[in-house]
Amino acid sequence: MFDITALYILVAILLFGFLIFIHEGGHYLTARLFGVTVHEFAIGMGPKVFSWVSKKSGIAYSLRLLPIGGFVSMEGEDGDSDDENAFFKKAVWKRIIVTSAGALTNILFGIIVMSIFVATSPVLGTTTIGSFDSEESVILNSGLQVDDKIVKVDGKNVHIYSQMYYEIMRNGYEPIDVTVIRDGEKITVENVEFPTIEEQGVVFGDIDFRVYPLEKDFGSVVKEAYFQSTNTIKMIWESLVDLVTGRYGIQAVSGPVGVTEALVDAARRGVRDFMYLAVVISMNLGVMNLLPLPALDGGRLLFQFIELVTRRPVNRNVEGYIHFAGLVLLLGFMAFIIIKDIAGFFV
Repeated sequence: MFDITALYILVAILLFGFLIFIHEGGHYLTARLFGVTVHEFAIGMGPKVFSWVSKKSGIAYSLRLLPIGGFVSMEGEDGDSDDENAFFKKAVWKRIIVTSAGALTNILFGIIVMSIFVATSPVLGTTTIGSFDSEESVILNSGLQVDDKIVKVDGKNVHIYSQMYYEIMRNGYEPIDVTVIRDGEKITVENVEFPTIEEQGVVFGDIDFRVYPLEKDFGSVVKEAYFQSTNTIKMIWESLVDLVTGRYGIQAVSGPVGVTEALVDAARRGVRDFMYLAVVISMNLGVMNLLPLPALDGGRLLFQFIELVTRRPVNRNVEGYIHFAGLVLLLGFMAFIIIKDIAGFFV
């Protein structure tokens, strides 16, 4: 009998592979646009499972064994070359576009899927309080009222429900100021207390009120998609900050195994949960790759921007050593996270 879980796992792996494909596709298409000599377009790492060489371009297209990434091999990417179309011989602005294209393509894909997600949502919420869960509501007793339109949480502007809820979740574990529009006047209610929840040892703020529904039209859908997309990027960035500062532990970090498990769980819950998680993962890939760390696209961009400002390239050997050291550390960290994710199945 066919196990439906196997189907979910297959769908999760295909999605993860597709996100890698569009990331590398961004590098590949812009490299070809600027005439860079490309040797190989690969999905996955390690030994080749399948490979095909184009007779017209001479480019090899391959599928590799380990589904943990991919690459576009370009002439002169990390060293000298006599090829006039070598990557390093292109104008620095062209190299910046090629290097950033993968991450930006992931973010763009996330925005497109988010727009579909919002457009097909059965209901959208406003930031205006419609009712409280009970007369003992923590927030009601802190000074907020029905018909208050929340426009700032802890000093941060909120335009849509998901922004409002995220700011309350991240910062409302302790009393914070909330700015509302009440009877046409903007006022700030100080030291508002929210109910709290705890997950994996981390305390988050919560809400015990309901909001009015948002009337859907073209304008509201565009606005919702825009702010949900930008808020997702903000959430990813602040999660990294919270990880570095110690608010979140290492257990909050997942690799390919953990991501696949999360996608399988989302697929079981339904298409919409799966779509939203796909948005988060795609945007996460984009944001992570833009971090200015060695071996990542962002690390290469850092050296390219230095060249753009100083009008002199950084010594290629020095840059190569830095990226190699970063790659070793990155692979070691990935191995650690994969082992952690696998060990989690037995705890």
